[in-house]
Amino acid sequence: MLRKARIGDVKTIHKLINVSAGKGEMLPRSLMDIYGSLRDFFVYFSEQDGEIIGVCAMNITWENLAEIRSLYVAELRRKEGLGRKLVEACISEAITLELYRVFTLTYQHEFFLKLGFKDIDRATLPQKVWSDCLRCPKYPDFCDEISMIMEL
Repeated sequence: MLRKARIGDVKTIHKLINVSAGKGEMLPRSLMDIYGSLRDFFVYFSEQDGEIIGVCAMNITWENLAEIRSLYVAELRRKEGLGRKLVEACISEAITLELYRVFTLTYQHEFFLKLGFKDIDRATLPQKVWSDCLRCPKYPDFCDEISMIMEL
């Protein structure tokens, strides 16, 4: 079941993101960061298993730009379309808020291409986007994430 994240989900979201970050799939997030951005998150809750098996956030970065971030789906549940549903929920919310440019910084290039995102030069994004990057040990010289955007 796809739904907005709730306060009781924060510690699970934190764990999932940081396990994924430990594998080099995304940047880690602090518990405080997740509490502060909880309204950005959607979760995919498996009623059968009684647990969250996917998360994704849509963060507003500027007056006409939002970021899809922290996309995670449990390894055993990948390739079932859950990631697509999570990203589409975020895109739908962006449209509701009249944000018609959505970008992502990702290692999942093919996945986002299939959703309609296109490659862009990261230098074309506003500097505000790089606030998270400043905490990354790969920034600026060794960043290997791919910058992609979707114009809605």
